[in-house]
Amino acid sequence: MDSIDHIALQTESINDSVKWYKEMFSCEIEYEDDSWALLKFENTKIALVVPNQHPPHIAVKRDNLESFGSPVKHRDGSESVYVKSPDNNTFELIRYPK
Repeated sequence: MDSIDHIALQTESINDSVKWYKEMFSCEIEYEDDSWALLKFENTKIALVVPNQHPPHIAVKRDNLESFGSPVKHRDGSESVYVKSPDNNTFELIRYPK
């Protein structure tokens, strides 16, 4: 079975959204800057992203990224490929360095 790594939601203000999530939920802030944040929950993560950098998406862990396109390396060392479902939803297939 595949594993969902994170769900990315768009926000106009990373700072305001992180503040809201911290007040509303029991979660940990794994990373935060002006363009994105990663919030860790017990069973998954939520990425907060700004509209001009990332689409809203669901990230699924995969090792065989090359089967779906050319992987792009991210600042945290992960690599991913974005794909669209038949309904035009965005999925990020992601792998982390071992």
